[in-house]
Amino acid sequence: MIKRDLVLFEKGGLDNTVPALEAARKRAEELDIKKVVLATSTGRTALMALDVFRGLDVDIIGVTLHAAYWPIYAAPEETKVAAARAQGVKFLTATHSLMGNVEAAIRDKFGGLPPAELIAHTYYTFSQGMKVAVEVALMAADAGLVENGEEIIAMGGTDVGADTAVVLKAACTTNFFDLKVREVIAMPR
Repeated sequence: MIKRDLVLFEKGGLDNTVPALEAARKRAEELDIKKVVLATSTGRTALMALDVFRGLDVDIIGVTLHAAYWPIYAAPEETKVAAARAQGVKFLTATHSLMGNVEAAIRDKFGGLPPAELIAHTYYTFSQGMKVAVEVALMAADAGLVENGEEIIAMGGTDVGADTAVVLKAACTTNFFDLKVREVIAMPR
């Protein structure tokens, strides 16, 4: 039996980023996890992660929104991304595995709810950050930045920042059902 702390935030959002990162760092140390994959639209969350994870032997992988969403939400900010890259963060911009892919184009043109979006909305029943954490983990595995079956920490958030952190067994999108959320570290209540 494993007993440990679970961080639950009263609401989602940016204010939870540092506490979520701190909880993720603690769990990475306890489990000797070597990779943290996190959503970072502008690069700000990646920079915050560098501060919190400083001195710990982990690779930080920052996953941005795919480029079609940059004008709608937020594009990576060159100065923030460059500063994070200079300190070792790897960045990935790719098609979203669950929402914002070719299935979204089919939905928009013909209607209906594509299977990947049904999965995404199921993760939303936990939190928006849960969906994002799973999605960025899939994207990182698809890009070869994490291995299939590797235990990582994945983080996402509600609109801005990070408020959800999970330990998961990574998988590529084509092996989606091999992905396993092992532990919830932090999330909005």
